[in-house]
Amino acid sequence: MAEADIAVIGLAVMGQNLILNMNDHGYTVCAFNRTVKVVDDFLANEAKGTKIIGAHSIEEMCKKLKRPRRIMMLIKAGSPVDSMIENILPYLEKGDIIIDGGNSEYTDSNRRAEQLASKGILFVGCGVSGGEEGMFFKGDLLKIAGNCISRMCFEPVILSDE
Repeated sequence: MAEADIAVIGLAVMGQNLILNMNDHGYTVCAFNRTVKVVDDFLANEAKGTKIIGAHSIEEMCKKLKRPRRIMMLIKAGSPVDSMIENILPYLEKGDIIIDGGNSEYTDSNRRAEQLASKGILFVGCGVSGGEEGMFFKGDLLKIAGNCISRMCFEPVILSDE
């Protein structure tokens, strides 16, 4: 059942366009949003005819990911990120990677990286700019922080020039 290279959580405009960009570069992406209807609408409209897949639960999303699992969150910074990490953790194992693309405070990113490292989960804080068009048309700018291993595991997907 594991078929997706990466999952993206958060299907607002930035998340949708990032997923479409990854798809255009040959990656299979699993789309997840806490509101199931948003996932279904995205798959039926913007993602129609692509190899993008959807998930209706965090457990389903994690089962659809190749290992090591790479999960990028494009959700509001702050407590929503902490809550989502807590919801994801039961389905992860050592070596999996969580990427926070929500422009979190660096102190929060450092705290999360330390807490997750104690569980063997790799964490990357990734500031995203370029707006909705940048995420689709490759004019995007990513400021990536994290340990070298986690960066090497996810940068090929995010920075692809294929």
